[in-house]
Formats: sequence, structure tokens, C-alpha cells
Amino acid sequence: MLRSALLAASRSPQVRTVVEKFPPTHAIVERFVAGDALDDAVTACDDLVATGRKVTLDHLGEDTKDAAQAAATAEAYEHLLKALKETGLAAGAEVSVKLSAVGQFLPVDGEKIALENARRICEAAADAGTTVTLDMEDHTTTDSTLAIARELRADYPWLGIVLQAYLRRTEADCREFSGAGSRVRLCKGAYKEPESVAFQGKHEVDLAYVRALKVLMAGEGYPMIASHDPNMIKIAGQLAQWNNRNRDSFEYQMLYGIRPEEQLRLAGEGNTVRVYLPYGQEWYGYFMRRLAERPANLTFFLRAMATRN
Repeated sequence: MLRSALLAASRSPQVRTVVEKFPPTHAIVERFVAGDALDDAVTACDDLVATGRKVTLDHLGEDTKDAAQAAATAEAYEHLLKALKETGLAAGAEVSVKLSAVGQFLPVDGEKIALENARRICEAAADAGTTVTLDMEDHTTTDSTLAIARELRADYPWLGIVLQAYLRRTEADCREFSGAGSRVRLCKGAYKEPESVAFQGKHEVDLAYVRALKVLMAGEGYPMIASHDPNMIKIAGQLAQWNNRNRDSFEYQMLYGIRPEEQLRLAGEGNTVRVYLPYGQEWYGYFMRRLAERPANLTFFLRAMATRN
């Protein structure tokens, strides 16, 4: 129930106003978000890469209903990729893109506009010498996102996608996207979904994650294990061994500000570890989903609120 309430709050303008105006909020958000500006993102990226980790940067924004804003988001990614190239960080950093932020939900030609804007970002990534991963949102966007991914992969075969283990369809999607050259980030899922399309209980979701991961590890692509769960990390390592995978044929991914010691431990053992690093002014929805995902995050937030009152 708490998770559902937090996810509902992430879509509430009224709650957003309260949270954004609460004085300590920005200081707390800094744990999970690099900052508001491009320079903040580049600095945080540089710090992470210096410790042996890799990065995927997310210019925050979602569910855009304005074509000009969608184009502006694409332009922001172009500036980000240019900065990664100029600072020499592109070898250790890629970008993650939500298609809803670049026009997917526009009432007229939304998918076409999102495809065009995503193509602009892919072109900039190719010029910088790095890659792009398309983020996944709630289940109503899955077909559209995968259709756009298929089109982009014709020209950019390195394009990564995200699949969410709690969706009942995901094991089959993993089979489609586990071929040579594919890059798939497998996460559990962070949106409230109906039982008709998604597994509900933790145990069911965990089992679904393992089934999907088995498909990816047995495939010819590049699995990206997005999890902070110690059991899933252990299972991923075992599956990699059973499938005779080298350490450079898959990677672990974790969120900025969550389990940094584990990130460093895995990297220190020779694994590829990539940190999901968000930045930008539209941090509210992202922040609320992070609170919903882990009770420890909410406890951290509430403790800080009490301390600063």
C-alpha cells in the first residue's frame, strides 16, 4: 500500500508542490540526483569514472505533451554528449533516454517525433563514440518503445533497451532481444501495474527476474543486470559462470546514491559496474519512484525531514 501511495504521489501536482517547497528536500535529493545543470552531471560522472565505474546519464524529464519541450530535451542530450566527448568521458559514459520525454505521447505524430528526436540523440552518441539506452516506462508504452527501438537498431545496432521483469511478457521479449549485438538492461520495474500484465508479489517478481536473466545470459547479447538485490547479484554471477561468460560480456547497473560500497566492491573484483546518474530540474517523479522502490530510501528521507524540522 505504501508503494502504491508513493507512486500515486509521483503523479500528483499537489504533492509535488509540497515536496518541492519543503526546505530540506533539495539537500536530500542530492543523494540520488547529480544536480540541476549539465556541469553538475559532468562533474559527478568524472568522479564516478575515476573510481573505476562506468555511467549512464539521464537528463530528467518524462511524459512531455509539448513538441518544443521534446525538441529541447533532445537538444539537451546533444549538448551532454558533446560535453562527454570534449572531456574524454565518452569511453566510460553513455546516456539513457525516456521516449516520453522526447515526444512519444504527443497527440499528433507522437511516435514519429519521438523516433526523430531519439535518432538525433543516437547520431550525437555515435559522433561522441558512445551509446544510448532507451528507458522503459509503464506497460502502456512497451509496444511503442520496442517498435521505435527496432527501427533505431537498423542504423544503431548498439542501441540498448530496458526490459522490466515484473511484466508477464518480459521473458518472451528477452528471447527476441538476446541476439548478437543486443544490449538489454533487466530491471524489476518501478511502476504500479495491474495484475493482468504484471506479477505482484516480491517472490513472483524475483522468480520472473531470474527466468528472464537466464534467457539473457544464455543468449549472444550483452546483459545489463540492474539490481541492488544481493541475491540477484549473486545469481547473475553464477549464471555468467555457467554460461562461460567473460566479465566484459555483461555488466551490473545500480542507481546513483544506492549501495555505493557494493558498486565499488564489484568493480574492484574486475566486473563492469555502471551507475545510473540522473540530473536536471525535473527530478520529482524520479525521486518519488526511488522512495517507492526501497523502504530504506523512504526511511532516509523521513529521518532527514525530522532532523531538519
